[in-house]
Amino acid sequence: MHRTPVFVFSLLVAGIPGTAWAQGNTPAANQPPNPDIYYHLGPDSLPQDGVPKGEIRGPFTLPSEAYPGTQHTYWVYVPAQYDPAVPASLMVFNDGQAFMNAEGDARAQNVMDNLIFRREIPVMLGVFINPGRRPDQPEPNAKEWGDRTTNRPTEYNTLDDKYARVIVDELLPVLNKTYNISKDPEQRGIGGASSGAIAAFTVAWERPNEFHKVLSVVGSFVNLRGGHIYPDLILKADKKPIRIFLQDGRNDNRGLRQDGTYDEKRDWFYQNVRMMKALTAKGYDVNYTWGINRHGQKMGGPILPEMMRWLWRDQPVSTDVHDSVERSVREPKKPSTPAN
Repeated sequence: MHRTPVFVFSLLVAGIPGTAWAQGNTPAANQPPNPDIYYHLGPDSLPQDGVPKGEIRGPFTLPSEAYPGTQHTYWVYVPAQYDPAVPASLMVFNDGQAFMNAEGDARAQNVMDNLIFRREIPVMLGVFINPGRRPDQPEPNAKEWGDRTTNRPTEYNTLDDKYARVIVDELLPVLNKTYNISKDPEQRGIGGASSGAIAAFTVAWERPNEFHKVLSVVGSFVNLRGGHIYPDLILKADKKPIRIFLQDGRNDNRGLRQDGTYDEKRDWFYQNVRMMKALTAKGYDVNYTWGINRHGQKMGGPILPEMMRWLWRDQPVSTDVHDSVERSVREPKKPSTPAN
C-alpha cells in the first residue's frame, strides 16, 4: 500500500448535518456559510498559455445490448501528443457531460492537457460517457444528471455486471476500431462522482482484468440499491488488483431524516470511510482525502489533478541525466509528411 499526501481541508464544524448549510456566501440565522465556497479550481484545471489543447470528438451514440432500448452518448478526448503508432492509456469518466463541462467543477480535459504536457501522467485518451437513455429521453446536463430522466439510477447504483458490460463489451470494441488503446489494465482507469463513482468501482470490481485504476468523488457507496455492502464484500473476497482514490466531505448527505432519525446506510461520508477502512485492511493501493464539502464536485474538481497524478504515478520514467526528451515537455505529435 502506498499513500501520498494530498491537499486536505481539515476544518470541521461539528454537529452540523449537510442539509443544514445555508446556500451562498451569506449565512442565514444561526447557520454557517455553505462550506463549498472554500474550494476553487487551480491552474492545473484551467487552460495554460503554451500548453497544446487536445481535441474533443463527438458526440457519438452507442446502442446498448446490456440495457435493451437505451443508448449512451459519449465524447472522446484525444491529446495533442497522441500517436496512433503507440498504445495510449485510457481514462473513462462516467457522467461525462459533467466532467467535460468547460464551465464546470472538474474540467477534466484541461487537467489532462496540462498534466500530459508536463509528463505528470502518461499520454492518454479520455472518454466522457453519459448514462444510458431511451431515444425519447433528454440528454443529461449540468442541472439534471439524469436521475429522474434516464437510466442512471439503475446503471450506476446496481451491484451487477451490466454496466461493466457497457464499458468493456460495448464501448471498448468501438474505441479500438479508431484508436490504439493499451490492452494493459494498468493503463486503464475509470472514475466518476456520486453514483458515477460507485459505478466506476463496480466496473473495476467486476472486470479487474480490464481496469485497475478507480477515481471516486463523493462516491455513493450507500443503500440506494445495496451499495453499502461493498466494504463487507471487499473484506470477504480475494484482493483484486485495483488502485483507488476516494474523496468525500464531512457535509455530504449524512443519513439524517427530517424527523431526526439516522440511517447509517444512507450516510455518504460514513460509508466512504468504511470503504477506506476495508480497502486498507485488505491491503489495497488506496489513497483518500476528506474535506468539509457537501455532495458534489466542489472539492473533488479542484483536487482532480492530484488524484490523477497519484493514480497514474507509476508511468515509465528515465533517470538518465542525458535524456533531454525525458526532461522536456511533451510536444504535439507532428503530422506525417505525405510521400512524394
